[in-house]
Amino acid sequence: MDYGKINLHKFLTAQTPVRFWFYLSLGLAAICGILGIIPAFSSEYVVQDDARSHVFWMARFLNPELFPNDIIADYFQSVAPTGYTYFYQLFSLIGIPPLLLNKFLPIILGLITTAYCFRVEIEIFPVPLAGFLSTLFLNQNLWLKDDLISATPRAFFYPLFLAFLYYFLRHSWLGIAVAIALLGLFYPQGVLLCLAFLALDFLNFRSRPKFIILAIGLTAGFFVLLPYALNTSEYSPIITLAEAKKLPEFWPGGRASFFSNNSFDFWFTGDRSGIIPPEWLSQSFLPPQVWAGLLLTAFPVVMRYKILGLRQQATGNRQQKRIKTTVPHSFGNCCIFLSSRYFPLAKKISYKIILLPELLLASTGIFLAAHFLLFRLHHPSRYSQHSLRIIMALAGGIAFTLIINFVWHKFHLLNQSSKTKPVGKIKTISIYIVLILLLLYPALTNNFPVTNYVVGKVPQLYEYLAQQPSDIRVASLALEANNIPTFAQRSILVGSEYALPYHQGYYREIKQRAKDLIQAQYSPDLKQVQNFIEKYGIDFWLLDSQGLTLEYVTKNHRLRQLNNTAAAVVKMQMENGVVPSLLNVQKSCQVLDIPDLVLLEAKCILELQS
Repeated sequence: MDYGKINLHKFLTAQTPVRFWFYLSLGLAAICGILGIIPAFSSEYVVQDDARSHVFWMARFLNPELFPNDIIADYFQSVAPTGYTYFYQLFSLIGIPPLLLNKFLPIILGLITTAYCFRVEIEIFPVPLAGFLSTLFLNQNLWLKDDLISATPRAFFYPLFLAFLYYFLRHSWLGIAVAIALLGLFYPQGVLLCLAFLALDFLNFRSRPKFIILAIGLTAGFFVLLPYALNTSEYSPIITLAEAKKLPEFWPGGRASFFSNNSFDFWFTGDRSGIIPPEWLSQSFLPPQVWAGLLLTAFPVVMRYKILGLRQQATGNRQQKRIKTTVPHSFGNCCIFLSSRYFPLAKKISYKIILLPELLLASTGIFLAAHFLLFRLHHPSRYSQHSLRIIMALAGGIAFTLIINFVWHKFHLLNQSSKTKPVGKIKTISIYIVLILLLLYPALTNNFPVTNYVVGKVPQLYEYLAQQPSDIRVASLALEANNIPTFAQRSILVGSEYALPYHQGYYREIKQRAKDLIQAQYSPDLKQVQNFIEKYGIDFWLLDSQGLTLEYVTKNHRLRQLNNTAAAVVKMQMENGVVPSLLNVQKSCQVLDIPDLVLLEAKCILELQS
């Protein structure tokens, strides 16, 4: 007998090396985080894509004079959750710029997420290897999407929701209440998922402890969500389903693409509408942890045994005997499959595994409710995709541990039997390689980790505008305009990145501004251009070098995104030979020589004679 291999097997499956696997999990999270933020420091002007809209306005914390009378900054500040706002503001008080904090936060959030994920897995399946594998799978999931790296409100969901699950498994009333309260402050949609989960758990077992936990959760959820319910946004009302279907912005190619003519894409894989995380299907095949997690659901004997154990604790031995008689006989046929001969570690699975199907049902229920109440609960995907990543990571950790244990026993890789011959070295090495590739497959893809960083390519522009007074306003239809609020900390009139159509009070103003800007930029009448400048208080006008040509108008989809009607009218005018008046003022009013861009001074345009 090979005692070295037996000791290795014990090391992988025993409870003693918990600390080793825990720190290994944290090390893995740190590596993923470091790989993710390295590109953030590749240039002076780098920002995560979503942070451009959710963080840029926080420059006001360091300089309150920035973005005065700026509807874009005001709007994004108004929709930011309270806790999220105060969190960044707190660090600003000690001199840490919000954009710098935004770059480092993903590592911190990833470490907290990993720590709670490991603890939740150990509560369900007290095998340290499973805890490590679950954190491996979760980190792979999180870094295949730009949720965590954005350090926006949705990034806080993972550490806070996993904290909620951990304290739920530990029956910590205080922990549950605090986790729900923090979720409400950072990511309010997560509170609805918590409450649905607690309600489902109570309905499943109907015990006094479960009722107390539900009451505490409902109380915490009520008080943390009450301010959101009572607060009336100055940009209301929220767009309705009927109105959204009429707007191209909600269809493929739009700024808020949601609907699809393909029912499968809409209900299952849509980034905003679908129930399944879209990155799972963007790979060559589903990540192995998803298959392993699905395989775990095919182990009904485990679920039968553990659910019965849970009900025994919840309702007592007398009711347990009655429940056993109601279990279908077909479950017994699976005992052969999961007998200790094949899966000896299966007996270590805690009854707490019921958390996984309960969370799946709760997520599905709120997902359907969000579709029914569209868009009052915002995107339905927020209630399913985040939790599915967690569910499959936890289930995958359990399933892969059982599979690894089965393989070692089946092929005598660790404990040779006198009754059968050990496999050859080549076969042994092959099995190891296959297992390692399956575990690491998502991280081996070309797009891992996904960061979606935006790199500013015209530092001369940002530096020039940053030297101007803080109350200037730039009008532009160029794509580069989206970077000006972040890199130059100056206001823009409108930008495709900020044209969100959910609140009609805000979007109507953005649409009107876009219409006026498009009409003025391509107007043959200089007087109309000057009236536009005076109406909106424009100080600078940024043009693409080819921005006044028919080809630009025809191919530039951003014009249609901002205002499709105005873009169509301008295209027709230019096809009929109309020449924009701004063509005649470029040389005399240009203030900065930038490749592919033209920056005009509005004051100069006003002084010209029409």
